Amino acid sequence: MTTSTRPLHLAAELAPGSGGAEPGPDTTARTVALARLADTAALDFLTHDDSFGRPGLDALAVLARVAPETRSVGLVPTVTTTHTEPFHVQAAVATLDWVSRGRAGWRIEVSPTGAEARLFGRRPAPPTAELWQEAGEVAEVSRKLWDSWEDDAEIRDVATGRFVDRRKLHHVDFQGATFSVKGPSIVPRPPQGNPVTVVDATRPAARDTAARHADVVLIRASSAEEAAALRAELREGARAHGRDPGQLRVLLSETVDLDAYEGGPGALAELIAGWHGGGAVDGFHLVPAVLERDLERFTGDTVRRLVDRGLFRTAHEGTTLRDHLGLARPVSQYATTGATA
Repeated sequence: MTTSTRPLHLAAELAPGSGGAEPGPDTTARTVALARLADTAALDFLTHDDSFGRPGLDALAVLARVAPETRSVGLVPTVTTTHTEPFHVQAAVATLDWVSRGRAGWRIEVSPTGAEARLFGRRPAPPTAELWQEAGEVAEVSRKLWDSWEDDAEIRDVATGRFVDRRKLHHVDFQGATFSVKGPSIVPRPPQGNPVTVVDATRPAARDTAARHADVVLIRASSAEEAAALRAELREGARAHGRDPGQLRVLLSETVDLDAYEGGPGALAELIAGWHGGGAVDGFHLVPAVLERDLERFTGDTVRRLVDRGLFRTAHEGTTLRDHLGLARPVSQYATTGATA
């Protein structure tokens, strides 16, 4: 366990294709092997990038395959909210949370290109600001749908043939700018209540959505001062939206070549320790320049150095991704308001 009063959070990108590696027939086996390294190193979570223009397997499907092969590490696929159906998106993320026994998150992304829009033929690509507004609405309705089953809605009474208490299922009746959802969900409430929502707020257009909806925000910055300013901006935005800024985790996301001239794994450990200790960020998200090489060096060397200094855990102390991040499990909004089906 870290000796700091503010825990250090570490994560890494897992997508085949990072650093020039091309997807191939052994992609899934390689991904499982790398995920096990991260699991052993007690990383908080792994992301898996994806987009409609990216070759390779669907990130949700890949991490659903990884889930039973790992014990504790969180699994966070990129999920595009443009051109997709919010009801199906939330059901898929909820299913990943069940498959992983409470270790799922989702990194919300938008699809701004005309080329990707033409793959679907449903509508032209709207301006990026509108796409992020829509993404925020998808996050909002997803939480409502995850909450639409109360925790004890399942009865599973064989004698009476009753599977669910219908009084504990709720219509969400959500109307957004581009879609509407009646609900309830077709998947029982996930183990975490709400899987963890991650937003990359590198682009300014994504920052309000991040402040309003994210549990974890990824940022990029060239200095600790810039990172601290972004963290403060996001926390203040969360407060303005009526959220507890103490429940927001801000991680520096950085592409790292651990074979370069700059000092390798040791220099990276110093950077992480310095930026975290100074309050600039809550942790670090590694994007490997070369996937296998850099993830192995990160988990085997950089993380070990941080553990030796008492800055990072030696093992996972909880079972869910929310446990790793120190985030509370939310109570169903319908259970607390007394809403009826």
